[in-house]
Amino acid sequence: MKRDDLINYLRIDRWPTVWCPGCGNGIILKSFIDAVNELKLEKDRVAVVSGIGCSSRATGYLDFNTMHTLHGRAIAFATGVKLARPDFKVVVMGGDGDITAIGGNHFIHACRRNLDITVIIFNNMIYGMTGGQHSPTTPHEKIASTMPYGNIENSFDIVELALTSGATYVARSTVYHYPLTVKYIKEGISHRGMSVIEVLTNCHTYYGRYNGMRNAWDLHEYFKNNTVMKEKAEKLSKEELDGKIIIGQFKKEEKPDFYENYKKIFSIVKNSEV
Repeated sequence: MKRDDLINYLRIDRWPTVWCPGCGNGIILKSFIDAVNELKLEKDRVAVVSGIGCSSRATGYLDFNTMHTLHGRAIAFATGVKLARPDFKVVVMGGDGDITAIGGNHFIHACRRNLDITVIIFNNMIYGMTGGQHSPTTPHEKIASTMPYGNIENSFDIVELALTSGATYVARSTVYHYPLTVKYIKEGISHRGMSVIEVLTNCHTYYGRYNGMRNAWDLHEYFKNNTVMKEKAEKLSKEELDGKIIIGQFKKEEKPDFYENYKKIFSIVKNSEV
């Protein structure tokens, strides 16, 4: 993408970003822009909604219809946007803490309803903005500011959570796998129904520093060396997959979305004599 084309999607007056040098959030932001550009979407017909956190600052830098909302409530706001403007492509951007902790119920029920939105989860496995506290995705025994001797809790598998809750498009990538990330975001935006794209990203400032990976490239190397594509993983044993992260597309199902079902009920009520 040419520089001028890229700038067209950004609010340059808001730059530089608040993100730490080397933060993977910028990679995901660029992946989204590439996806939108390749899909040739009109900016004025795309809404991007975020909550609170490092990743949620993305909406301030994007020149679309954007909303920077409350902590954990981005999906609730996005639901309203989609019902008011069903012709819009509605995208939610948020971190693992924002989407799966305080926003966990909104996430589950959006999946259950098959709401026609795309949720891009920036999973850095920690709370980056507020001091490095452990999040629902911090791996067991990994260190955080609130778990200085290792995390005693088991972590969420976001993909499994999305699948179990009813999302109809589910994929996982990492910031190291850039072309794959762009591909999944494109497919998610194009899909009719609830799309969940989890992107593992680096917070070397907190997660990395606490866990022996102080530099951005250390975490990128970790993603490179510890990920397995879904198709390959299906042929490996449990022992061979120990400690590995499975990436790929996990589900793509066509079924009526929430708005389609809503229109049916609306039509019945409208035509009812009662």
